[in-house]
Amino acid sequence: MVQCEMCGAETSSPKTIKVEGAKLDVCSNCTDFGTEVKQPTSSSTSTKYSTGSSGGGSSSSSSGGSSAGSATGSTSTGGSSRSRTDMFDDMDELAPDYDDLVRNAREDKGLSQSDLANELNEKASLIRKIERGDTLPSDRVQSKLERFLDVDLSAEGASADDSEWSGGSSSGSYTLGDVVKRKD
Repeated sequence: MVQCEMCGAETSSPKTIKVEGAKLDVCSNCTDFGTEVKQPTSSSTSTKYSTGSSGGGSSSSSSGGSSAGSATGSTSTGGSSRSRTDMFDDMDELAPDYDDLVRNAREDKGLSQSDLANELNEKASLIRKIERGDTLPSDRVQSKLERFLDVDLSAEGASADDSEWSGGSSSGSYTLGDVVKRKD
């Protein structure tokens, strides 16, 4: 007997449903909580794990109705997830000391916070919050600051802390015992 993944009841014939994108094997009482997923008998397991699943997926989509469409949709998302990049990979990370960089660059130019705000067409309170580190600048404000103050606020150039930890375990210079403090 198998346990229902929704309520925990023992069931001899679980049904597969889809709830908010997750597939669950549930008892007959819990099938109302999602959309029932009909799976082909043995071809789904062979196409799921075989490398040549595109041929099997196309033949099942031509023979089945909406259930085959969901099966082909899942194989296409599985294939595209390998090549899909994370949206955060394209984003530049902000330097940890961005507030000091902005303050020092502003002071080097001999500007007050309100003068800088006027030059950038922003509010002086925003410049104060950025220099205190209370708020992160938006991408638009960051590019204005970088252009006007001639500074780089991205974390690519000024991250000494990252280089310390980047090769710690592979180089053998740091171990967990070096970092963790025991409370004996």
